[in-house]
Amino acid sequence: ITLHGLLMIFFLIMPGLFGGFGNYFLPIFIGSPEVVYPRVNNLSILIIPISYILVIFSILTEFGGGRGWTLYPPLSTSLMSLSPSSTGYILYGLLMSGISSCLTSINFFTTIINMRSYNMILNIMPLLSWGIFITGVMLILTLPILSGGLIMLLADLHYNTVFFDPIFGGDPVLYQHLFWFFGHPEVYILILPGFGIISHVVSTFSKKPIFGYLGMAYAMAAIGVVGF
Repeated sequence: ITLHGLLMIFFLIMPGLFGGFGNYFLPIFIGSPEVVYPRVNNLSILIIPISYILVIFSILTEFGGGRGWTLYPPLSTSLMSLSPSSTGYILYGLLMSGISSCLTSINFFTTIINMRSYNMILNIMPLLSWGIFITGVMLILTLPILSGGLIMLLADLHYNTVFFDPIFGGDPVLYQHLFWFFGHPEVYILILPGFGIISHVVSTFSKKPIFGYLGMAYAMAAIGVVGF
């Protein structure tokens, strides 16, 4: 339950649909020669294997991280529960993955704003580019909140803070608020690039233009806003 959720979300769908398709197709679709910060892009892709290895290391500890992918306290902060070191590996891995996603998001967002070709206005930009753009904005706004929650978990686990310990006046539900501030928009972060991809595939193979293109673009933007 723990690793399946984390690996599917943070190390398959997000790097695949958002990072992979975005890196490959975004410059082609908006007519730019390259993303705006290639070195930052390189850094973000190099961070992913390191964060992946850290998360996988969690199963090499005595019991593995049996906390579920949401990592709720007190299961994830109590030294009495299964294996604190496995939780530590997962938290460090997710923090690094968050840094990588944030760098990629800033890169794509800036690329779309600044490097579109001369007559590529937003109203005619392909739907995959719209999906990447909205997803990037959502990630930039939500990942710092998740990272804050994970750092507080790490502090509770290893440094004797009591953010989530009700005995000492902490609040375990606070973590749920921080996590789901990211977790609910995450659902739309995963699907919005997919909307763009499916629109392109269906449009291409049916040999018809996308019906209601502008409505679809605004609908994706509205999903991004309401998803918060």
